[in-house]
Amino acid sequence: MTRMLASVTGIEEAEIALSGGVDIVDLKDPKAGALGAVSTETMRRTISFIAGRAPVSAVCGDLPMEPETIRIKAEEIAATGVDYVKIGFFPSANISACAQALEPLAARTKLIAVLFADLAPDFELLPIFARHRFHGVMVDTAQKGKGRLLDHLPPERIPGFVDRTKSLGLIVGLSGSLEAPDIPRVLPFAPDFLGFRGALCGHSGRTSSISAEAVSQIRELIPAES
Repeated sequence: MTRMLASVTGIEEAEIALSGGVDIVDLKDPKAGALGAVSTETMRRTISFIAGRAPVSAVCGDLPMEPETIRIKAEEIAATGVDYVKIGFFPSANISACAQALEPLAARTKLIAVLFADLAPDFELLPIFARHRFHGVMVDTAQKGKGRLLDHLPPERIPGFVDRTKSLGLIVGLSGSLEAPDIPRVLPFAPDFLGFRGALCGHSGRTSSISAEAVSQIRELIPAES
């Protein structure tokens, strides 16, 4: 079953997402980059508001590929009590070192590695994340407004990515400016979750607030967990 992840900025949007039946609430500041992080105080207040009604994930921000920088930020976010910590892995010779630095945290917190479809993602890295005890891997887009996931990652490549990730014991997610017409194209690949932000904001753009109507429209296209 594929779950629906909705990226929200705080309590107000989390309430809209929960009312719309989303499966995972993801905390993100869309004005601060592809993986812009909200403050840890916002994370704590939103987690308290959600009170276990849905799993909560949070992003670390668009960080340089420096092992200690990433480790410190991921530890800080994990300490808020989120269920998943999402870390962006941008093209770099340091990816393996960064993943290794996170292994102690991965032993006690569910870490999700984020690769970017528009930055020539190297799926040969998948075993590295499994080796260092990550919980999952997802694909997103780094440059918002410059194409959706399927513009950068051909549909014929997605089954291989999904199947390889699952074979390594990792959960797998697809995101990247996904819109309603994309859903029936990617659901057959059976990812564990699909992530949305811009599509939940109607025609106002991803930096505007999400709307209940838009959340409902996307929710209707993804069979809910029974």
